Amino acid sequence: MLIHPDIDPVALDLGLVKIHWYGLMYLFAFASAWWLGSLRARKPGALFTPEQISDLIFYGAIGVVAGGRLGYILFYDLASRLEDPISIFYVWQGGMSFHGGLLGVLVAMLLFARKTGTTFFQVTDFIAPLVPLGLFAGRIGNFINGELWGRASDLPWAMAPREGMMPRHPSQLYEALLEGLALFLILWLYSRKPRPTMAVSGMFLLFYGLFRSFVEFFRTPDSHIGFLAFDWLTMGQLLSAPMILGGIGLLVWAYRKSDK
Repeated sequence: MLIHPDIDPVALDLGLVKIHWYGLMYLFAFASAWWLGSLRARKPGALFTPEQISDLIFYGAIGVVAGGRLGYILFYDLASRLEDPISIFYVWQGGMSFHGGLLGVLVAMLLFARKTGTTFFQVTDFIAPLVPLGLFAGRIGNFINGELWGRASDLPWAMAPREGMMPRHPSQLYEALLEGLALFLILWLYSRKPRPTMAVSGMFLLFYGLFRSFVEFFRTPDSHIGFLAFDWLTMGQLLSAPMILGGIGLLVWAYRKSDK
């Protein structure tokens, strides 16, 4: 059995200003997306110029933060927020939803497509491979903060959140490996060759949904929600189901259109 290293969530204390590891993970996410996007923008025939990548990441960052916060409130914590509406703005207390962040990014990409004279799916196909490293960083931030623990386990790599506590699946690391590194490799390699429009977006939705649904079997459901049905269905799985179906639909549509 392993024990969580109990890392201080504050990476750097400057007195009046405290820099948290989780904030640094967000910085890494946006910086890695900008760097990967800039690499692709330098290739001949690229959809965007290197100068446009900064605007693209800015739009995406607004979508992630706004959508992630609103999504968490709507999907996971609406009742308590209605009792204390001002707490919606207490972002320092945490509470971000990937699925909400995804919806926020999709709205932001629609606006960016209109601004640049491109189509929505051209933009989403471009950004899909840039996202997973940020997801990896976010899950590492969850691990550092000691949050979103998995279910009880007696496996050799099971980890106790604190000394004397029951060992659990380090589900944050499972998600970092699958939703982060594995998804990045799949999308980066798949998108290296020309693909039909919508195909890369479909691959992102499909594999993220599959990976997230799988890890949910090891992750502890939110205590104030619990299982939604059958003593195993979680909110994360329910929200991932449309992603899986949508991903399959986009892939079928993309390749059927390319055959015509």
